[in-house]
Amino acid sequence: MDFSLPEHLPSLLAEMDEFIEREIKPLERENIQYFDHRRENARTDWDSGGIPRREWEDLLGEMRRRADKAGWLRYGLPSQFGGRDGSNIDMAVIREHLAHKGLGLHNDLQDESSIVGNFPQVIMMDRFGTETQKQEWTEALITGERSMAFGLTEPNHGSDATWLETTAVRDGDGWVINGAKRFNTGVHRATHDLVFARTSGEPGQARGITAFLVPCDSPGFHIPYYWWTFNMPTDHAEVELKDVRVPDDAILGEVDRGLEVGQTFLHENRIRQAASSLGAAQYCIDRAVAYAGERVVFGKPLAVNQAVQWPLVELQTEAQMVRLLVYYAATQLDANHHMEVSDKVSMANYRANRLVCNAADRAMQVLGGIGYSRHEQLEHIYRHHRRYRITEGAEEIQIRRVAQRLFKFGKR
Repeated sequence: MDFSLPEHLPSLLAEMDEFIEREIKPLERENIQYFDHRRENARTDWDSGGIPRREWEDLLGEMRRRADKAGWLRYGLPSQFGGRDGSNIDMAVIREHLAHKGLGLHNDLQDESSIVGNFPQVIMMDRFGTETQKQEWTEALITGERSMAFGLTEPNHGSDATWLETTAVRDGDGWVINGAKRFNTGVHRATHDLVFARTSGEPGQARGITAFLVPCDSPGFHIPYYWWTFNMPTDHAEVELKDVRVPDDAILGEVDRGLEVGQTFLHENRIRQAASSLGAAQYCIDRAVAYAGERVVFGKPLAVNQAVQWPLVELQTEAQMVRLLVYYAATQLDANHHMEVSDKVSMANYRANRLVCNAADRAMQVLGGIGYSRHEQLEHIYRHHRRYRITEGAEEIQIRRVAQRLFKFGKR
């Protein structure tokens, strides 16, 4: 088995680094309050429910515009969308590389913002949209003219998505939606919310759920509050839908088969999350090792103590194992339908997400009080990546997916 990277990637990463130093780092230094110890306070609009400040999101938008102009933002998209047909292994390596650099405008953890964009909504639209929807949505999603939040989780249902209680009932040439959604990420700035609602069948059945593109300014669409979370600012809204009317052409995909749309979103995100978690974990390990070599205690470098060495050795070993697993899952995703290798993606996702939490925690311990402070990046990395063990399918759901394949039960 060849463990080397595709031959085009090393030079690609070097070219990317040059772009970051030339175009992105100067912009970051001009707005350093968003990246130093003040970052959480500077980014958060505390008087508007804790959502991201408009100035902060405008800065992310400027970064994306520069990246798009330079040909990086769409790298992972098909060429017909102005992309470079970047494969899943390409994206995994790039995401790991960018996260390994630590926090910065090039690859910020807030809203998955990066010079190389992650566009699961574009992939969803390409696979499931009508020709009219593709014309209206594809380019608009990339440029930000339109944006789509994701409304699957509900107050009473998270991982048990087939039991959701939101309903859509046909009414003339359209539908009437009633229900509620929780942790509706990104809806504060979205033009539309992709709302999953039961249109037929019984609770617990996968078939009978439909995905609707609901304009966020629709009558009856209401955001009562945003959930304040471990990681701020927050863009995780509670959404209420009361007699919200949408036309037939608001459906994305087929009636009663909306979970196929949702699964595409999750699988596109899971492998990229795994790669980002791996890169952030390596940053934490490297920072702890560097500090241990510099810090002198009792007349000797901290690094000579086995109590410091061994936990970091364990983490470095696990990082290398997870790296091979992430790369393997990405190559399998390139070669097969995403449902055929969903267990491989789940393995990579839950192990990488667990790794970064352990690495950040250990690095904080090695750095002591400084590691606990916001003058280091460790606490920010921990707070952000801790949610990945819950979102896009909790790690218990990921493990169950692997068990389904291992013990050959349940649907493929």
